[in-house]
Amino acid sequence: MSGLPEPSARAPIDLELDCTDLPCPRPIIELARALPRVEVGGVLAVLARDPAARHDVPAWCRMREQEYLGEETAADGTPRYVVRRRG
Repeated sequence: MSGLPEPSARAPIDLELDCTDLPCPRPIIELARALPRVEVGGVLAVLARDPAARHDVPAWCRMREQEYLGEETAADGTPRYVVRRRG
């Protein structure tokens, strides 16, 4: 058990970034660029098939003091990394 809320219990996603086919480090670059477009407390999701994103998104959140909500799977099987903006 991950200790994270079930996807249905989470706040709705305010902005979803389609980084599906972008190589490392582009998903993180796009996440950093998009964060200001989401209000504090808002939720941003990054769709990325890049295997490094599984480690990079949580690490970026720790470094930037954002809240990593976890990984989900989109309808097409693409990993979706969910982040809540703290500030």
